[in-house]
Amino acid sequence: MQLYSTSYHRASSIEDAGKLLSGAEDGKFIAGGQTLIAALKQRLAQPSDLVDLRHIASMKGITVNGRQVTIGAAVTHAEVASSAAIRAVCPAIVHLASLIGDPHVRHMGTIGGSVANDDPAADYPSAVLGIGATVVTNSREIAADDFFVGLFETALAEDEIITAVRFDAPEKAGYAKFANPASRYAMTGVFVSKGAGGVRVAVTGAGSSGVFRHAGLEAALSANWSPEAAAGVEIDSSELMSDLHCTAEYRANLIRVMAKRAVQAS
Repeated sequence: MQLYSTSYHRASSIEDAGKLLSGAEDGKFIAGGQTLIAALKQRLAQPSDLVDLRHIASMKGITVNGRQVTIGAAVTHAEVASSAAIRAVCPAIVHLASLIGDPHVRHMGTIGGSVANDDPAADYPSAVLGIGATVVTNSREIAADDFFVGLFETALAEDEIITAVRFDAPEKAGYAKFANPASRYAMTGVFVSKGAGGVRVAVTGAGSSGVFRHAGLEAALSANWSPEAAAGVEIDSSELMSDLHCTAEYRANLIRVMAKRAVQAS
């Protein structure tokens, strides 16, 4: 097996991280490392340099001001799952974080890393899109509807760093997923919310192009916020994934069932 070398850098600030990356031949940012480390082990990624963002103080911490919630990009899933401040205004986010992976993943993985990676079966993208959050970076603010572009693809530039995720807690919100029993990734997950901006429904783990909003469920729940309304929506399977776990048709049924459970939990 051919060996390769990677230089490790611990960034002390957002500015420092940018300089370290710009000075690298083929550098990558790393936060919790729950995706990138696995890719390195399998030789799917061979960066010349790794720039560690975990120790940047300005990217840590949770702030709740009234109903506005700001979560630093370096905050772990476990920290969100145990946050009494978030639970008081939006328990759905706390519940979602508690379902991610296993204890190791929850204590290492970060919200910023999850959102930036945009895995099509990850939980956080559905929350960000389903709640209409704003992704804050070192250079701008990006609305959730503009952030997720496709499979593992976002609006982020190569050298752009997510510093926080911010949202206004909705009146109601809920999340439910059908988890792969081994990885705990969502074979289908649905996040629902009802707030000042209306009803939003985001689906993860099912779309062939990644996380997406479902117009039919949004319309039905806008007219009648109830589990029965969600259960009665017809789900088109033509743009859903089929894989070794289940068919697109099965995922269509899961979307309806998970939406019903998410509303029940709200």
